[in-house]
Amino acid sequence: MKNILNAVPLLTAAGLAFTASAGNTSTITVKGSDTLVVQAQKWAETYMSKNNSVKIQVTGGGTGTGFAALQNQTTDLCNASRKIRAAEITECIKTFGKRPTEYKVCLDGLSVYVNKENPVKELTMEQLLLIFTGKTKNWKVVGGSDAPITLYSRENSSGTYEFFKENVLQGRDFASRAQTMPGTAAVLEAVAKDKNGIGYGGAAYGAGAKHLAIKKDDRSPAIEPNEETVVKGTYPIWRYLYVYVNPEIDKGEIANYLAWIRSDDGQKVVKEVGYFPLPKYLREQ
Repeated sequence: MKNILNAVPLLTAAGLAFTASAGNTSTITVKGSDTLVVQAQKWAETYMSKNNSVKIQVTGGGTGTGFAALQNQTTDLCNASRKIRAAEITECIKTFGKRPTEYKVCLDGLSVYVNKENPVKELTMEQLLLIFTGKTKNWKVVGGSDAPITLYSRENSSGTYEFFKENVLQGRDFASRAQTMPGTAAVLEAVAKDKNGIGYGGAAYGAGAKHLAIKKDDRSPAIEPNEETVVKGTYPIWRYLYVYVNPEIDKGEIANYLAWIRSDDGQKVVKEVGYFPLPKYLREQ
């Protein structure tokens, strides 16, 4: 598993703008998931290096923020770490008359991170539920040291927050003592400094912390988040990452860029960042 924070500067919701070298440029705006923001940066840098008539502006802010911008037509592309909701589809239809087109762009094994000094190496899905809902408060309950567990979570506009809540916490609320962080990079930074910390985020992150192997239940093997287990679906917390676009503008340079992202060249960049490429049959859907 690669650690993108070692190689790429920390990005915030303010994001980055990438400018092409040519005088006459087409501009593509991209906004949304903080999980995808570094991946989107690398896609943009690579694509513009080969297409100097295109300017791609990338900002984060969270999946919910991205969908709001898509609805308001203040972004061309919305990066998302969860599927679009029915209410968000309705708002898009109100604004531009059509359901947004959904593109799967890569796979992620949403990882659970602890401090490198933590002796715990694996947890079950039930143990995660009990920890993040606040029922389990001490590491010794799950085989660790006799120390309180510090929870680090994401803001509620985050698709990763919503995915974790739905798929790990089974819709239950996070413990009120969970500390809300503005992005996955901030979660990892906090866990790396806190020997009692635990957090979650995309598989491409992880600098300064370690990820845990996850078990579906007590009788199941502990599974590492890697390309094989994520593509096969044996890792319990895998997901697709998405880009959404108004179909009316899915043409010209925007269509070319989306096609390139899902091409062999675009998917090579996925591996470089640390996420997992889409199987070829999914790229044609």
